[in-house]
Amino acid sequence: MYDSLKLEALGVPAIAICTEPFKSGAKAIANLGGMPDYPFALIQHPIGSLTLEQIRERAIEAAPQILSSLLARRS
Repeated sequence: MYDSLKLEALGVPAIAICTEPFKSGAKAIANLGGMPDYPFALIQHPIGSLTLEQIRERAIEAAPQILSSLLARRS
């Protein structure tokens, strides 16, 4: 989340991706970073124990969240 906020501050569109247990932490970092409404993609937990194919499935599931967020903020 921190990196995404820093990239946004530099004018680079970005979005953070986090798993469900880290949702409140992501919101807290967005608040601390001065962007309380900053969107992020939320995916199922866990990811560390998944196979490459399972990670690919999670990425495909997250893609609509990522695209809609980035496109909504285009100038």
